[in-house]
Amino acid sequence: MIELIDVSKQYLSGEQAFIALHNINLKIDKNDYLAITGPSGSGKSSLMNVLGCLDTASSGQLMFEQQDVAHFDEAQLALMRNQTIGFIFQSFHLLPRISVLENVALPLIYQFQTKKQRIERAMGQLEKVGLIDKAMNLPSQLSGGQRQRVAIARALVTEPQVLLGDEPTGNLDSKTTTEIMALFDCLHQQGHIIILVTHENDIAQHCLRRVELVDGQIVEDCRQPRKDYA
Repeated sequence: MIELIDVSKQYLSGEQAFIALHNINLKIDKNDYLAITGPSGSGKSSLMNVLGCLDTASSGQLMFEQQDVAHFDEAQLALMRNQTIGFIFQSFHLLPRISVLENVALPLIYQFQTKKQRIERAMGQLEKVGLIDKAMNLPSQLSGGQRQRVAIARALVTEPQVLLGDEPTGNLDSKTTTEIMALFDCLHQQGHIIILVTHENDIAQHCLRRVELVDGQIVEDCRQPRKDYA
């Protein structure tokens, strides 16, 4: 499904070059449930940005279903992000002045769907995450766990193949984190590829595969039995 071949990423600061990723080779299969871990500065965010087509690699190939997207232009990358990848962030990134329903429907504007189609699909996703009764609320009227559920519904509304979470439970208490991880389990069972960037060991142990980065290189890539989050 997704394959990185000799992917490197470097950033220039003045005359100095900082290598964030160094010759990464990684294959992500259909229905993978993957945690990306590592200490601060290990390259987790850089890898997430490349995988999510938020940034381009300095060298190497990024293959989505045998199509090399490493050197797509911005318009092509935007289309890839909108149609293939759903993003879930630690800080939710919900627009505060529009309703929950409007937040969830927002990505569909870029797919040129009618207002009726956008509303129907957004309501369907809110029902899936158990928040259909909050559709007309503002994000500020929801708990942290509810806002994360809205963010997940928004990520799902374009029917992406891949769900990419950047510390998606980082702002949540343990009870709410358990609920969100149960939702990820359900989405994985429905056939989504789940990729979670996390520094939390309990979250990483709950996933079925763990990739650990140190200094921009993969030092461990292992399958593991799921450990229930508690």
